[in-house]
Amino acid sequence: MTRYRIVHRTTYTYDSDVTGSFGQFHLTPRDLEWQDCLEHEIVIDPVPAELHHHADLYGNRKSFFHVVAPHTELVVTALSTVEVRKQQFDPAHLALPWERARPERRTDLPDAWEAADFTFPSPYVDVPPGIEAYTRVSFTPGRAIGEAAVEMMQRVHDDFTYRSGSTSIGEKVADLLKNRTGVCQDFSHFMVSGLRSLGLGGRYVSGYLATRPPPGRPRLVGADASHAWVGCWVPEAGWLYLDPTNRRVIDESHATVAFGRDYGDVPPVRGVIFTEAKKSKMKVSVDMAPALEAVAAPETAPAS
Repeated sequence: MTRYRIVHRTTYTYDSDVTGSFGQFHLTPRDLEWQDCLEHEIVIDPVPAELHHHADLYGNRKSFFHVVAPHTELVVTALSTVEVRKQQFDPAHLALPWERARPERRTDLPDAWEAADFTFPSPYVDVPPGIEAYTRVSFTPGRAIGEAAVEMMQRVHDDFTYRSGSTSIGEKVADLLKNRTGVCQDFSHFMVSGLRSLGLGGRYVSGYLATRPPPGRPRLVGADASHAWVGCWVPEAGWLYLDPTNRRVIDESHATVAFGRDYGDVPPVRGVIFTEAKKSKMKVSVDMAPALEAVAAPETAPAS
């Protein structure tokens, strides 16, 4: 078990006053069997006139804010303390032939209906021609679901080149299949599409990676911003989470914030502004470090 202090700061700057800013965010780490969110607060500067929270369709904490004070800079800072353990699985569940892991065929299980929601195309995850053929290289007839999913994750890592700025959020899976470049969101969307092409449950996950790995361990890709990885539904066991960007099953260096069908369900921060500004900039910084090494919190009064 490892305890982390996470500071996620998003700063927007404008070249003229913003008179109204509406935003929403997914920044609260989830409580899961292998993860506990011990502390969490949001600091917004300027202080919002309204700030509301609710649980979305998938149980993530989703928040909305409204800033009415004129401003040329908006800063949203999430401060969290989490304890993370390694996810555990019964090998017998991972040994199930993948054909028997399709939610539509597991009506005997009470959570199959939830997994079925993750078998269909979604706004950011289409299922184009060619993705099924790519996926079936790993998912051969009768192969264990755990073994096949891990191998596909490894292949996506090996076949794709990580290149910051090479794609946009709405990049089509067909283009990813052709160009083989992208960032963690792209790798995850691609693998989720592959799972869904076979009728399997594929879930998109948003979270963080430790920015300071343990001694002797390599620094992970994507550790200076929000990270993304993939969940594959395993009957009677829940979700096997895989990080194709770093070629590994998630471990105690991954902190989960939210999950949904794709990035569009769980963006860290998004919003709408009212302004005559012609230019704007956004800067995001993330630090996830062992709690004793954590950076100091900002002195701005908390909004919640």
